[in-house]
Amino acid sequence: MVHQHIDLSSSAHSTRLEKALFALVLKLELPTDFPAAAAQEAQEAVVRKPLPEEDRTDIEFVTIDPESSTDLDQAVCIRRESSGYRVFYAIADVPSFILPGGALDAETRARGMTIYLPQGRIPLHPEVISEDAGSLLPDQVRGAYVWDFELDDAAQVVRVGLGRAQVKSRAKLSYVGVQEELDSGKASENLQLLKEVGQKRIALERARGGASLRIPEQEVEADGSHYKLVQRAPLPVEDWNAQISLMTGMAAASIMVEHKVGILRTMPAPDESSIAKFRAQARALGAPWSTEVQYGEFLRSLDLNDPKQLALMHQAASLFRGAGYTAFDGEVPADPTQAAIAAPYAHTTAPLRRLVDRFVLELCDCLVNGREVPQLLRESLPLLPELMQKAGQLVSKAERSAMDTVEAAILASHVGEEFEGVSIEGPDAQQVEKAKQNGRSPYGTVQLTNPPVTAKYVGNMPVGQKIRVVLKEANIEEGKVSFDVVGGSVEGDDAVPNGENTADTVD
Repeated sequence: MVHQHIDLSSSAHSTRLEKALFALVLKLELPTDFPAAAAQEAQEAVVRKPLPEEDRTDIEFVTIDPESSTDLDQAVCIRRESSGYRVFYAIADVPSFILPGGALDAETRARGMTIYLPQGRIPLHPEVISEDAGSLLPDQVRGAYVWDFELDDAAQVVRVGLGRAQVKSRAKLSYVGVQEELDSGKASENLQLLKEVGQKRIALERARGGASLRIPEQEVEADGSHYKLVQRAPLPVEDWNAQISLMTGMAAASIMVEHKVGILRTMPAPDESSIAKFRAQARALGAPWSTEVQYGEFLRSLDLNDPKQLALMHQAASLFRGAGYTAFDGEVPADPTQAAIAAPYAHTTAPLRRLVDRFVLELCDCLVNGREVPQLLRESLPLLPELMQKAGQLVSKAERSAMDTVEAAILASHVGEEFEGVSIEGPDAQQVEKAKQNGRSPYGTVQLTNPPVTAKYVGNMPVGQKIRVVLKEANIEEGKVSFDVVGGSVEGDDAVPNGENTADTVD
C-alpha cells in the first residue's frame, strides 16, 4: 500500500539528526565563533556608533519578514501622492559598524553570507550587530540608508533620492499576518499601497520580459530539537514586498552604471540550445511554449497543481544559469543586464546577511550625494565577485546538505515502504546510454507528496508522470536517501503538493 501519512517522532532518530547536523558544520568547516578581535570591534562599534544627523523617525516604517526573523534589513513606508506614489525604503546602516581594513571587515569578507541551517543561523556579522544594534527592530531608533522614490501612477520610478538618517520602525510584521490583514480588508493604508504598488511593479516586470521560478519552497522549521519539514508556495505579499527590493536594486544599478563604477548582479540570457531544449520539454509535457510569448510570461501561465506543469517549472531552472557579480570602474560592462529581471540590477537591500550589499549602499550614497568614493571601497570592488562566488557555493552546499540530512532522518523509519510522487526530472538519452555502458540503471528525480521530499530514484519514468517509489535507503549520517521506482500512474487526485504541505515531525 502506498503511504499517505507517516509518524516521524522517533527520539532515536532525533539524537542521530542532531549529531549529524553538528558533524556537518565540522565537515564543511563552517565558521562559528567570531575571532576575538572581530568580536571586540563589533562591540566597540555598537558602543560608539553615532546616529546620522538627519532625523526621519517621522516616517511610519514597518518591517515584513518571516515571523521568526530578527536580522531585519529593510523597512518600508508607502504614501499616495497626486502624481502617483512615494516609497521610502530603509536599509540597515551596516557600513557604520565596520572599520575598513579592520578585523571585522576581514572576517565578513571571509564569510560572505549568513548561512541558515535547521539548528540555527551562522551570521555574517556578530549578533550584537545583526540581531540588535544594526537590525531595524520595532520601536528602536536606528541608523539607516533611506531610499526615497517618487513613482508615477503606473509605479514607474521618476526620481530617486538616498541618504543616511535616523529611522524608527513602528512594527515587526510577518508575511502570514500581513496577508491575512490584506485578505480580510483590515490592512493599514501602508500595506494596501504595498499591494497596489507591488502589483503594478509586477505588471512592469511582465512588460519588460522579466521572469521568476515559482517552485514551491522546501523548508525546515525548527523549535529547539523539534524539526518539521514544510513545503509551501510563496504568499502574494512576498512577491509584492520583493518588488520593492527589486526596484531598489535596479535603481542602485542605474546609479552605478551612470557613474561608471560599481558591482552588478548579472545573469546572461539563456542560449538558443537551452531554449530549444526547454521548448521541446514543454511540448512533450503538453504545455507548448509559443514563440510569440516571452519566457517569463510563459512561466507565469503554468499551473503548479498539474504534475506535468510542476515538472516543467523544475525544468525551467535550465534557463536561469550563470548568475554572478560583475565589478567595473571606468567602463560599463557590455551587457550589464540580469536576464531574469530584464534590467541592470544590484544587490543592495540585505547588508546584514550579504557582504556585497554593504559596499553597494556606501558607493551609491557617495555617487548620489556627490562625495568622493573612498579609495579602499573602490579597491574592494574587483575583489567582491570571487568572495561572493565562494560564499554562495559554500552556502548552497551547507543548506542542501542540511536539508538532505533532515530528509534522511524523517524517512529513516520507513525503509521498504512505498510513497507517491511525481517525476520532475528524468535521464536524457545520453545519460541512459552512459548508464547502460557502465552496467548501471539510469536515475531521475522524484518530488514526493508526503513528506515533501525531493530525491533521486533508480528508474526511467516520463517527466511529469505520477509514480510510486519504494524507499531503498535513508542514511542520516551521510544525508543520503534513495528510492526505486515501482510503478506509474498513481491513482487519486492531486498527488502533487502545492501550497503548504507539512509532514509529521522528528523530535
